[in-house]
Amino acid sequence: NKQSSPVFIVPRGGATDYASLCESVKCQIVEKASQSIEDMRRMIMDEGQTAPEFGAKADAICNQALEEFAQNAPDAGDDALAAATYDRKLEELEAALDAPLQVLYLRQLAIVREKALQSYRASSRSSESSDYEAMLQADSMFQREAEEATREGSDWDYATERSYLQSVMNDMAQTSKKLIDVQMKSANQQSTAMQYLQQQQQMIQQLQMQLYGQSSPWNVGLAYRIPDTNFNLQGSYQQGRGNFQLSCVPDEYAPLLGPNGFTNGVGPGNLGLSLNLSI
Repeated sequence: NKQSSPVFIVPRGGATDYASLCESVKCQIVEKASQSIEDMRRMIMDEGQTAPEFGAKADAICNQALEEFAQNAPDAGDDALAAATYDRKLEELEAALDAPLQVLYLRQLAIVREKALQSYRASSRSSESSDYEAMLQADSMFQREAEEATREGSDWDYATERSYLQSVMNDMAQTSKKLIDVQMKSANQQSTAMQYLQQQQQMIQQLQMQLYGQSSPWNVGLAYRIPDTNFNLQGSYQQGRGNFQLSCVPDEYAPLLGPNGFTNGVGPGNLGLSLNLSI
């Protein structure tokens, strides 16, 4: 509803003056609305945060500006030229406010998209949900917040950002699937190699049994150094085969241990015994 007073009477031949009056009113309203837009700009652009209920706030700013213009602009009366000027200034006013708000809207969509991607990454790492479920959750979150940020009755649209989000999530899912396939293939190759080695080991054991008969589970090793000499006697019994070895090896630790070796041996005669039983 237009305010009844004061009433501006357009002088005859004063179309230019009428346009100037409408322009002055428009500039005053834009300057006033810019203060509210600046608050949201700092939050979105400078701080990198989403403005709650951005769409409703943007719609309120534009509607209030249009109402103030209708109340304060001079009456065009029956002058068709003045009426056309009034309509043009009204459209210019809405466009002047819609442009910076739409820039903030696109930036807010980018922030919401990154939040959705982070949510997808976190959900896809969890074993409780699949990649498909994580995609649905991230897409639903983006759509909900994008709808809240969209101004009603405008040409604002988030289809492009949503399509980009879905494309990125699909690429990430494909990359993750390829990585899992490579890991599974590598694990299968390692398993195949282990099976091959086990088969070779079994074949070797079978050949040993054919050559030497049934192997014994006992593995016995003996070592004895003759006191005050460099002679070392070693004997072993392993897999049904015996081995005896006589070596002449100087004892490097004899000066430290005394003439008779260890003063307190484990067994009689400082005899060393090693027992290994495999069943």
